[in-house]
Amino acid sequence: MSKDEMSRREFIAYTGGAVGMLALAGAYTRNLTKIDTEAISSGTHQCDVLVIGGGMAGLFAAVKGHDAGADVMLVSKGRLGSSGSTPFAKGFFVFDPAKETMTLDEYAAAISRSALGTNNPVYTRQTAQHSLARAAELREWGFFDSNLYNKSFMTPIEERAIPLIERVVITHLFKEDGRIAGAAGFRLDAEETVVFRAKSVILCTGAGAFKPNGFPVCDLTHDGTIMAYNIGARVTGKEWNDGHLGKSNNPAATYDGWGDMFDQKPSTDGVSVRHDLGVEANYRAYRRGNPIEAGPGAGPGEVMEGGPFRPKEFADTGPDPASERSGAPNGGGPPTGGGPPGMRGSAMGGASAGMAIHKSEGLVPINDQCESNVPGLFAAGDALGSYMCGAIYTQIGSSLAGSAVQGAVAGEAAASYAASVDLPTVPPETLSSIEEAILAPLKRKEGYGPAWVTQTLQGIIFPNFVLYIKKESILKAALAYVEELRDHHMPVLRAADMHELRLAHETAHMIISAEMKLRASIMRTESRCSHFRLDYPDVDDQNWRAWINIYRDEQGTMRLVKQPFDAWPE
Repeated sequence: MSKDEMSRREFIAYTGGAVGMLALAGAYTRNLTKIDTEAISSGTHQCDVLVIGGGMAGLFAAVKGHDAGADVMLVSKGRLGSSGSTPFAKGFFVFDPAKETMTLDEYAAAISRSALGTNNPVYTRQTAQHSLARAAELREWGFFDSNLYNKSFMTPIEERAIPLIERVVITHLFKEDGRIAGAAGFRLDAEETVVFRAKSVILCTGAGAFKPNGFPVCDLTHDGTIMAYNIGARVTGKEWNDGHLGKSNNPAATYDGWGDMFDQKPSTDGVSVRHDLGVEANYRAYRRGNPIEAGPGAGPGEVMEGGPFRPKEFADTGPDPASERSGAPNGGGPPTGGGPPGMRGSAMGGASAGMAIHKSEGLVPINDQCESNVPGLFAAGDALGSYMCGAIYTQIGSSLAGSAVQGAVAGEAAASYAASVDLPTVPPETLSSIEEAILAPLKRKEGYGPAWVTQTLQGIIFPNFVLYIKKESILKAALAYVEELRDHHMPVLRAADMHELRLAHETAHMIISAEMKLRASIMRTESRCSHFRLDYPDVDDQNWRAWINIYRDEQGTMRLVKQPFDAWPE
């Protein structure tokens, strides 16, 4: 039968089936390995404090851990100060009592009102109290003199001769006798696995996302969070969302949308309590369709009935101070275009899909020292679910400042812990098992390509009516798909080289994180801050003045529990 003799339906069915077969064939295939897996070497290092991550939190964790007397080693997947979300951040919050009209108590209270109680006031106050000192140190290192951060970050590292190992992908944390014993991974630029034995570990691995386009978070894949979860750490904040937008014109082009922010020198911000970057724009898009008009800071815009609740006190928070940095090179100058880069004019949502509001997602702290429930394991910055500013964007520049402050706190605390314990002895069979797990995708004879699985996961999670504007039936349907990826795709991910090996481990981390986000979103039967349920559109203070913490039980099952806002975890 010729094409002309076919009906339209027959033609679509025929060609669609052929395309589907090609897609399936490209997904599960023989592994054409480019590496002699038997020739891969291994290296071992040891230290008191291992800092994982080369952003703002990692910098201060390494510096302050060293200054407290610990033997510190810093390892990063990318280049120091040039990977993750740190290079994008340009505002540094400074609370200067001599200049602010608000007292510290008044500031903390305002944050709590905007965050609808979701913030941890201990970490809110901690960031404000130490922000001025951290900014002074950064100024001494030259941080505020350039839009590129590597040189200023290297200054204190080189002065202290802190060992720095870049381009290493950490894939596993490991414990011994119930406490942290180190981490392991592999080099991107050499065929070598790497083991780091340590008395304490500080995760400064940043936030997480599902590799979205249009916003500079496409290399954030929840690595630290899931590695810690796998060894028993508790995780929080998975139901929250970050509402950053992208331009509808070339929405996948990150530099087109946000390049003028990258080109700015960083500067400091004073108190400006807000209620922004939730899902109000997503709700408008759900009701009206894309693209939408985005005002300064992606604030309330047109208020639509039935949408997310915004406190009257923050009904109009005014222009985002970041917009004043977006109008001219190297900072300063009047705002041009009515909002920060990427949020001016006609915008598209989903640019930060998978990312929560800064500091609202990550490891659960058991105290004000950035310590997790795993002895010897600390976290700082976006890797710590400190709820410093709650589950909504409440203070300009607080993310960068919070990372600096928490990095310093964690560095000193980890050094103190390391001084009280001996270096754990790890059985050789434990390390061999970890190395086998690291290299498994390379040694697999066939399997699913990580890029294909990632794209499938994105298709499940990314829709506005799944990740942002939620209801139980859709969340449960998406969860069924993610469970399928977890059970039948994740165990057979393949890799042909060291780069694809990185993708395989990142894809596995994103799958588990997606499961967490869906389960937490189902459990929270209310709407609050950056979490919105169509079937539960109201704030429920009677039942939900609590965070959701997630842990893995002894059988490997994911469990979710509540932690009251006004209490530390048990």
